[in-house]
Amino acid sequence: VQLVESGGGLVQPGGSLRLSCAASGFTFSRYIMSWYRQAPGKERELVAAITSAGGITNYADSVKGHFTISRDNAKNTVYLQMNSLEPEDTAVYYCNVRFYEVDYWGKGTLVTVSS
Repeated sequence: VQLVESGGGLVQPGGSLRLSCAASGFTFSRYIMSWYRQAPGKERELVAAITSAGGITNYADSVKGHFTISRDNAKNTVYLQMNSLEPEDTAVYYCNVRFYEVDYWGKGTLVTVSS
């Protein structure tokens, strides 16, 4: 299993970023995919999740209305569109898949929201 995140960077408050996670080594279209984040000094938290066919999504209360998770099963990729970013969104963002009760993680991509 390999998950490779990209798209992070430095953005000003109010700006947008789109994260991508390219997956390989498993049948991507069969599994729920999730994005987590970990801010400095805090525990890793679930940001958003999407079902295998993309029909159902779930978001942390803190990001509802300004983050959108989506997936392209033909490209084995899951996305996180982040709008209206705030300094509190600064974190390392991780892609996740769980199967057979095992969590698999990418190395993460750093998002820094600062003026």
